[in-house]
Amino acid sequence: MRKQGTGNRDQGSEPMRDLLRKAMPPVRDGAELPHDLWPAMRQRLNSQPNPAAGLRRVPWFDWALAGLLAAFALAFPAAVPMLLYYL
Repeated sequence: MRKQGTGNRDQGSEPMRDLLRKAMPPVRDGAELPHDLWPAMRQRLNSQPNPAAGLRRVPWFDWALAGLLAAFALAFPAAVPMLLYYL
């Protein structure tokens, strides 16, 4: 059976190509950034609090999951190896 086709793969792609050219400015060869970005990045990193510096607050949902897992392990001790296998 023969495939039906238009014979022209680029049919209708010219408007899309024009839109892309308008949206994206051309990149010059050897284009350089106007300034060094590292000082701004260092300032941004230093302005954010470090979560590893102290004790992190653990959400209640994590405590609930840990409690459920402990209760399950106490109720069904034979299932502990299965849980360890799937971890």
